[in-house]
Amino acid sequence: QVQLVESGGGFVQAGGSLRLSCAASGSIFSINARGWYRQAPGKQREWVATITSGGSTNYADSVKGRFTISRDNAKNAVYLQMNSLKPEDTAVYYCNARIETMQEDTADYWGKGTLVIVSS
Repeated sequence: QVQLVESGGGFVQAGGSLRLSCAASGSIFSINARGWYRQAPGKQREWVATITSGGSTNYADSVKGRFTISRDNAKNAVYLQMNSLKPEDTAVYYCNARIETMQEDTADYWGKGTLVIVSS
């Protein structure tokens, strides 16, 4: 009923930039929070950034000053602008959102992920 789909991943050299997008679709009444997570090869999934419905943002220390999370409420979309990319940023990036449906159910939803590869 509700789906999140990430896009924008790809291959980039160190120092480059990518912009990830996450579009939510389905029977959505409201989105209370949106976030990005990533999982690098051989590592656990880690939190990257969060934006609340009020626009407050938080970032992991590893990406502060380089990544920016933003949203477009009209499009039910969240974005992650990634600048000054490092090889350590290589990972599958996942979109997460806490969504209240039109049926008044609230749950966390995840996208399938988009791969980011940063070359040295």
